[in-house]
Amino acid sequence: MRKQLLFVVTAMMMGSVLFAQRTIIHCGQLVDARRNEILKEMSIIVDGNKVTEVQKGYTAAMGTDRTIDLKSKTVMPGLIDMHVHMETETNPNKYMETFTFNPADYAYQSVLFAERTLMAGFTSVRDLGGSGVNLSLRNAINKGLIKGPRVYTAGKSIATTGGHADPTNGYRRDLMGDPGPAQGVVNGVEDCIKAVRQRYKEGSDVIKITASGGVLSVAKSGENPQFTEAELKAIVETAKDYGFKVAAHCHGAEAMKRAIRAGVNSIEHGTYMDEEAMGLMKKMGTYFVPTITAGKSVADSAKKPGYFPEIVTPKALAIGPKIQSTFAQAYKSGVKIAFGTDAGVYAHGKNWMEFAYMVEAGMPALEAIHAATVSAADLLGDDRVGVIEKDKFADIIAVDGDPVKDISSMGRVRFVMKNGVVVKNL
Repeated sequence: MRKQLLFVVTAMMMGSVLFAQRTIIHCGQLVDARRNEILKEMSIIVDGNKVTEVQKGYTAAMGTDRTIDLKSKTVMPGLIDMHVHMETETNPNKYMETFTFNPADYAYQSVLFAERTLMAGFTSVRDLGGSGVNLSLRNAINKGLIKGPRVYTAGKSIATTGGHADPTNGYRRDLMGDPGPAQGVVNGVEDCIKAVRQRYKEGSDVIKITASGGVLSVAKSGENPQFTEAELKAIVETAKDYGFKVAAHCHGAEAMKRAIRAGVNSIEHGTYMDEEAMGLMKKMGTYFVPTITAGKSVADSAKKPGYFPEIVTPKALAIGPKIQSTFAQAYKSGVKIAFGTDAGVYAHGKNWMEFAYMVEAGMPALEAIHAATVSAADLLGDDRVGVIEKDKFADIIAVDGDPVKDISSMGRVRFVMKNGVVVKNL
């Protein structure tokens, strides 16, 4: 009797393992992002938060298996946007928010932006600068408190005094003060080292520097170099010590060359990139994150009277429209491309438009998807995302239509699974 009882109890315990629910996804078309191929009639087996198998044909369910029918859809890995700002979104009153918003205001609106981004099929993002609320947003998502993509964040960007990410640009003199490394403002090698270490202390995942002037900062130049090479090298060397990659906001060619020689991992925007800069990027293996959507958006907004401060408008009109042609040149030259949009400079959730601009500029659709999956994961330094393969995170999306034939299908996301959990299924 005891043996029989022991057998029953053991069987029940084993059953919870043997018959744990798997999810089987039947895919009419499956994008193999690593090989830039579309596979027909495939099945993805998901167990927990991981992919366990990818099989040819439509695998039959067994026991407690759940089947999801995406036979009419194009399925692909969850997308990765390598340049977003999750705390804010463009609006004509944005420059006043610095004086009227509390951290909680940024936090509450970031929750909306995060969910909107996830529902657009972006299961991972790299947040390249905010107030520090972006760190708490990442943590809340990781704990399952709110819906959103995986966030890899820089926390606060690092700038020089008066540089693009100096938070007091444009302030009245008595309000400017003299922010330092703790606020992400540096001058000299020692400050640069301290600022990187401060980001480590705060829990950042990546370092973001503003190596040149920028479009939306309340300062005159959008392209001048704003760090010395010694400062840039100090940042990169310290970042390596602490396990960080470094993203460099750059519009001007000289700023790019200094940053590339110093060893940054990516150039963001790259508006005035020249042949020498492209050659250096290929030599050093530096990624280019274009943000074409942001360029077009700021140029459009600048045409609306009063949308931007007077000092910003001419920069937006001059720099914004050039990014797409720079991307075309860089792509043809063989520079490595990772997908990024600068979401927040335009409305969150419209990240897919970058695909259309990339294809319009000459990059085939599957290569654009590759840039938003495999290449983006490589730049992140996280091989658990960006592909649908055995033992990788179950980050899976599906769109209506065939993006090879119609790139606008990337804006018709009907299914989103993040970390094995279905968050959208229309």
